[in-house]
Amino acid sequence: MSYFDPAIFLAATGIIVLEMSEASAISMSLAVDAKSNIPLLAATLGVITVLIPTAFIGSAISLLPLIYVRLVSATLLLYFAQRLAKSAKRSMKFQYLKSFPKSHKEEPSDSGVSLTAYTAGVIEAFEAAIVLVGLYPESYSSTAYGIFLGIGIVIVFSIILRSQIRKIKQAIMKVVVSSLLFSFSAFWYIETVKPIEEILILPFFIIFFMIVYAFSTYGLKNLKNPETS
Repeated sequence: MSYFDPAIFLAATGIIVLEMSEASAISMSLAVDAKSNIPLLAATLGVITVLIPTAFIGSAISLLPLIYVRLVSATLLLYFAQRLAKSAKRSMKFQYLKSFPKSHKEEPSDSGVSLTAYTAGVIEAFEAAIVLVGLYPESYSSTAYGIFLGIGIVIVFSIILRSQIRKIKQAIMKVVVSSLLFSFSAFWYIETVKPIEEILILPFFIIFFMIVYAFSTYGLKNLKNPETS
C-alpha cells in the first residue's frame, strides 16, 4: 500500500527511537571516553549495514543469526566495561590526590572500541528491523518516513546529551560508561537465552553503577591527600 498511514508512521518512528537510542547511548559513551567520533561513525555504519538491506530484502533479514552477534557484542562490552572500571579507579585516585600524572590523563583508544560500537549498531538495527519488516507491506512510505523521523530525533537528542556529558568529571564519566557497558552486556547475554523487557536496562545500570562506584572509590580514604597533610 502506498497511502500514508499515521499508525504505521508512528510505529516505525517509535521502534527506531527505542532501539537507536540504545545504540546511541553505547557509542556516545565510548566516543566521549575515547575522545573520538569514530565509535559514533562505527555505530552508524552498523545501523546502515542492517537497515538499508532490510528495505530491499524484507523478512529475509530476520533469518540472520542475531544470537551470535549478540554474544560477540556482549563479550566486547564486558571486556571494555571491566577495563573502564579499572581506569575509573585510577582516575578516582588521581582526582582524590589532586594529581594527574601525564601518562594517565588520556588513555589510547583501542580499535576494538569501534568494533564494539559497530556491533551495538548492528544489534539494535536488527531488533528494529524485525518490526519494520512487518510494517513495510502495510505502507512502505509511512514506514520510511517514520524511520527518517526516528533517526532525526535520536541524532538531535544525542547531540544535546553529548554536550552535557562533556561537563561531567572524567572519573565519574568512566564510572557511568563502565556501568552502562556492563548493563548492556548482561542484558544481551540474558537475551541470547530468553527475551526480557528492555526496561530492565535501568535497574541493571543502577546496580552496576553502585558496584563500579564502590570499586572505584574503595580505599581512597587510606590514601594521603596533599591538601589534608
